Amino acid sequence: MAVKKYPKLVQCDKRGQIVIPKDIRRELKIEEGTGFWMYTITDEGILLKKVEAPSLEKHGEIVKQLEEKAEKLKMKKSGIRKSVQKYKKTKEGGLEVV
Repeated sequence: MAVKKYPKLVQCDKRGQIVIPKDIRRELKIEEGTGFWMYTITDEGILLKKVEAPSLEKHGEIVKQLEEKAEKLKMKKSGIRKSVQKYKKTKEGGLEVV
């Protein structure tokens, strides 16, 4: 893995969000909804590792567990279901719309 420094300064907003510059998103093929693993590097910062979106069909058990623990996770079950339905309709979702 080659590390490439980008001479870009980005700032964190009040909600803790940062914007990945467009040229970097384009180069790394980052689109809306792209997932990342986030690692903290002690006293240095963070590292984001892009992960490919898995088919929800393979992760039905995880979705079920999310729905069961939605309240504890401060999530709405309806939001989870909407997200799953929206994802199913995408090419990447890999599921048939029933």
